Amino acid sequence: MRDLVEIGMGREARRTYQLDDVDIVPSRRTRSSKEVSTAWQLDAYRFDIPVLAHPTDALVSPAFAIELGKQGGLGVINGEGLWARHADVQAKLDQLIHIAETDLDPDAPIAFLQELHAAPLQPDLLAAAVGQVRDAGVTVAVRVSPQNARALTPALIASGLDLLVIQGTIISAEHVAHGDDEPLNLKTFIAELDVPVIAGGVSDHRTALHLMRTGAAGVIVGYGSVEGGTTTGEVLGIGVPMATAIADAAAARRDYLDETGGRYVHVIADGDITTSGALAKAIACGADAAVLGAPLAVAAEAPGGGWYWPSAAAHPSMPRGALLPMSAGERPSLDQVLHGPSRESYGSINLVGGLRRSMAKSGYSDLKEFQKVGLNVRA
Repeated sequence: MRDLVEIGMGREARRTYQLDDVDIVPSRRTRSSKEVSTAWQLDAYRFDIPVLAHPTDALVSPAFAIELGKQGGLGVINGEGLWARHADVQAKLDQLIHIAETDLDPDAPIAFLQELHAAPLQPDLLAAAVGQVRDAGVTVAVRVSPQNARALTPALIASGLDLLVIQGTIISAEHVAHGDDEPLNLKTFIAELDVPVIAGGVSDHRTALHLMRTGAAGVIVGYGSVEGGTTTGEVLGIGVPMATAIADAAAARRDYLDETGGRYVHVIADGDITTSGALAKAIACGADAAVLGAPLAVAAEAPGGGWYWPSAAAHPSMPRGALLPMSAGERPSLDQVLHGPSRESYGSINLVGGLRRSMAKSGYSDLKEFQKVGLNVRA
C-alpha cells in the first residue's frame, strides 16, 4: 500500500524510506557465519560475493577489475571513461589528484576531468582494456550509456565482453533522441545481443518492470548516490529513497516472475551503500547484489589514489559529482576492504564479512533467504 501524504492543497507525495531509516530484525535462531554463502549467479556467471564496482575511473582500471574478479566480485569498466580515451590513464589520474589536493579553486578538478573526457573515444584502447581483463580469466563487464550503446557494443562483444551494463542516471525502456538518431529500443537491442545485459538505474516499480520486460538479466536500482560525492539532487532535484526503491524493484521482480512463468531478473542496488550494515540492509530489502563505489576507493589497488568521484562527475555540461577524499596515508588492500580483518568499528572495512555476520545473526544461510528477514522502520 502506498503511503501518501498531502504536501499542499491538491498535491500529494509518497512517503518513502532510505536505508538509514530501516533496521534488520533477527527473529530466527542464529547460525555460524561459516555456514553462510554470499554467492549469487547472473545468467551463466557465478560470483562469490554480491559486489559490483561502480564504473568510475577512480575505481575500475583493468588491473582493479582483475583483482576484484579474483576476490569474487565484478568490476565494471566505464566504456566511455578514460581507459577508452587515453593511453596514459594513470598519469592523467595522478595529475587530477594533484589538482584536487593543491588547487584553491574548488571547481578546478571537475574542469580538468571534463577536459580529459573531451578527448575522443579510441576503440582500440577500450578493446585492449577488455582483453587484459579477459586474458586474466575473470568476468568482463563494461558500462555504456543509452546514447552510445548502439555504437560501442559491437566492438566490445568482438573484444570478448561477457556482460554489458547500460546505465544512466535514470533510464527507461526506450531512450528518445532528436534529429537523425533513432530511439534506442532496449527490448529490440537486447534481443539482438549474445551477451546478458544489466540496465539501470530505476527508482520505482513501474520502470523496473518495464526494464525487466526488455529482456535485461539485471536491473540497477539507484544512480550511485553517496554523500559528498554525488550532486544529482542539487543539480536535477532527483533523489532515490533506496530502501523503498529496492523493495519496489523486488516487487516488480516477483510480478515479472509470475508474468513470465519463471524468468528471474536480478535486482542490483546502487546508492548510499557505504558500510557493511548498509550492504546487508540493501540485500534485506530485496537486492540480489549491490554496486559499491566510495567504500572501495580506499583500497590500495584503486587507481584514484584514495579519492572517489562518480562517473557522472565528468558530464560535459552538467557534472553531477565531486572529488571526494576517502583515505589519507596507508591504504588497505582490496582483500582487506572486502574480507577483513578490520581495525575500525564503523563498518567500512570487512564489508562482506559484515554482511555474512548479519546473515548469520539473523539465521539465514544464503542471500535469497536473507531477503525475507524482518525489518523495522525507525520512528
